[in-house]
Amino acid sequence: MSHKPLPGFRDFYPDQFAERAHIFDTWRRIVRRYAFQEYDGPPLEPLELYTQKSGDEIVTQLYNFVDKGERPVAMRPEMTPTFARMVGARAQALRKPVRWFSLPQLFRYERTQKGRLREHFQLNVDIVGEADVMTDAELVSVAIEIMRAFGLTHTDVRARVSDRRLLNGLLEHLAIAEPTWPAVYAVLDKLERQPREVSAEKLAEAGIAGDTAEVILGFTSLDFATVQARYGDAPAVKPHLDRFAQYLAHCDALGVGAWMRFDLTIVRGLAYYTGIVFELFDNVGEFRAICGGGRYDNLLKSLGGTDLPALGFGMGDVVIGELLRSRGLLQVSATPPAYWVAQSPDAPDAPAAALRTASALRSAECIVEYALKSQKLDKQLEAGRKAGAGAFVIVDPSSADAPWRIRRAGHDDQTFFTLEALTAWASSHSGTPA
Repeated sequence: MSHKPLPGFRDFYPDQFAERAHIFDTWRRIVRRYAFQEYDGPPLEPLELYTQKSGDEIVTQLYNFVDKGERPVAMRPEMTPTFARMVGARAQALRKPVRWFSLPQLFRYERTQKGRLREHFQLNVDIVGEADVMTDAELVSVAIEIMRAFGLTHTDVRARVSDRRLLNGLLEHLAIAEPTWPAVYAVLDKLERQPREVSAEKLAEAGIAGDTAEVILGFTSLDFATVQARYGDAPAVKPHLDRFAQYLAHCDALGVGAWMRFDLTIVRGLAYYTGIVFELFDNVGEFRAICGGGRYDNLLKSLGGTDLPALGFGMGDVVIGELLRSRGLLQVSATPPAYWVAQSPDAPDAPAAALRTASALRSAECIVEYALKSQKLDKQLEAGRKAGAGAFVIVDPSSADAPWRIRRAGHDDQTFFTLEALTAWASSHSGTPA
């Protein structure tokens, strides 16, 4: 039998689980600060939930099978279809805007590579029921605030932002026929990853004239001020520029303006995005996108039958974990016991007294461990040191002077005559006993 997990899957030993827990705890702490409510759904869904959204070709990327009830099902590859189904089921009763988040484990059968496995956990943050651009600023602010909470700054991470409506207005102004827009999106999406001449060839194949193609290829170097100066009077572009300027002003007011970079090449590969979109990248360029998302106002209607504006983003645990390790910001490990209870082996009542002591300390919210068999005192203390215990509680009920003794490195022993006094002291010092 193999002692390794399946390709693209992970074992989480205690230290790795502590890293994952740190990421999860940070995610939850920040999104709850923004008043989002947590939800979850089943990890197994009807296959049609995903083919309806992405087409039959997605089946090659799924873990799918026919269950014992002869139903075609799949392990969830993403959370948005489940989210849409759940919101659609109670759309009339839900308070608007809906502000929900989830931390699902997702599964995709695809080639494993740096930053992409066949399973991962993902923070999903979504807002439903508000079309105002202030909502878009709120969403990207959540993602950036998470970066801050991990100890990253705008010199480490940049939010690259664009607007599909603005891009559409630019293409209309350039007299590019709407059926050709998807081909332009595909080129813009790969401008950084493929040679310029390849991008030019693809635009030519789409029927775009050479001078117009040069304008499109130049989108990669345009900042927002340049676009305003160049296209601000164009009827097809101006309203989208005005809205985006308002978006940037909201982001400044939320304190995240320094993290933002206007980038027309951010179009997001998923066809359902309809408005402002963004992706977070490390500034060094070592990793895949840390997260991505945007406005998808038509998706809930197509999936859940509910015509409500919506937007959201997803942030996977794999890339953010790799980034934090590379910056020395994921130095967490399994939590050691705060107190190790050791008993005097010479006292006949010591075992029962030690167990009562451990129980009382645990009731006082302290992390406690002790030897699970009778041992000499020095062996118990050595076991506690190996476990990383912050302090030792030595129990000797036969001692009239010190039935309970706290021993800490760099401190004189401290004695207690009642269990109540000991637990009161330990509770107030728990977590920092050293």
